Amino acid sequence: MSLIDHYAQQLDALKQQGNLRQFTANRQQGRRIQIGGRQMLNLASNDYLGLASDIQLREQFFDETPNAQRWMSSSSSRLLTGNFPEYEQLEASLSRAFHGRAALLFNSGYHMNIGILPALSDSKTLILADKLVHASMIDGIRLSAAKYVRYRHNDLHHLAQLLQKYHEDEAFERIIVVTESIFSMDGDETDLAELVRIKKQFSKVMLYVDEAHAVGVRGAQGLGCAEQYGVIDEVDLIVGAFGKAMASIGGYLICHPVIRAYLINSMRPLIFSTALPPVCMAWTDFIFQKVLALNPQRQHLQRISQSLRQVVAAKGFDCPSSSHIVPVIIGESQKTVEKAQALQAAGFYIMPVRPPTVPQGSSRLRISLIASIEQAELDQLAALL
Repeated sequence: MSLIDHYAQQLDALKQQGNLRQFTANRQQGRRIQIGGRQMLNLASNDYLGLASDIQLREQFFDETPNAQRWMSSSSSRLLTGNFPEYEQLEASLSRAFHGRAALLFNSGYHMNIGILPALSDSKTLILADKLVHASMIDGIRLSAAKYVRYRHNDLHHLAQLLQKYHEDEAFERIIVVTESIFSMDGDETDLAELVRIKKQFSKVMLYVDEAHAVGVRGAQGLGCAEQYGVIDEVDLIVGAFGKAMASIGGYLICHPVIRAYLINSMRPLIFSTALPPVCMAWTDFIFQKVLALNPQRQHLQRISQSLRQVVAAKGFDCPSSSHIVPVIIGESQKTVEKAQALQAAGFYIMPVRPPTVPQGSSRLRISLIASIEQAELDQLAALL
């Protein structure tokens, strides 16, 4: 068997399991996506507020941004010559919104999660992570020198037991609790208020919350679940991504100024990466100012999300969601693929999610609702499930 034959066999096994993935060429216009000549409502992206597909916003941004300021590459890391004014402006905007706390930008949510945790951890650090945290956080944990333990998904009683067990252990000088606010596959959420209450009982604990799927859609100004539940100042490390509801690219951290300064000196993906183009930072700041005022759209998204979740549950599907991410859990991968294809044929672009993204036996349709969906479209989708 040649070296290539080994990988060919692995690919064939994935195909037989219904888990083979491939890129799909597409064209997008507004809320719709075209694949293979078929026009469909796009319910597979994370453009939750519809801002990425809003051509008028793009036109306004470029009308207001002179060519001299449209730097398409930073050509450097921020520590060399890449610290353009656009970076400092966006960090200042984030700091003002998040109660004056320090802000730091990253090239992506993945860079952020694989960099912060290893930088802040050493052999005297314990990380307690929710069982279902994103792959980027799992990779960050594995890259760190910390000992780590996974607690049962959203089981804060189990977390409290682990904290009681390890807090007095002299082997650990700090404990970092890692979770998401809204989980990307189940669409359920952590009880942040209770999590903060538990955290306050233990002096060595830092709280790391990933708000990637909450920023833009939760809180009066769209700052995420930490704003919604009034705990912005109590979460030590709030991280989020601009590539979803914020219609841009990159990630951010809200933290203490000392943590920010320490990461600038120790976080490898930050130190050794070319910074994102300044025009992207200018666009993000432009969008961020818009998002702060989009509370009506957030409320509408909440209403239609609740409506669809009720329909999914009424049809007998397991639906753990409490958010705009609505999974329809079918179980078997091939059946899930076939159902997704049927929905696509009916005009709804919904993707199947299969192992290893989700556990074996829990393949699902992942419906990402957008604030611009109309009630008639929602009713038609519900009838097809």
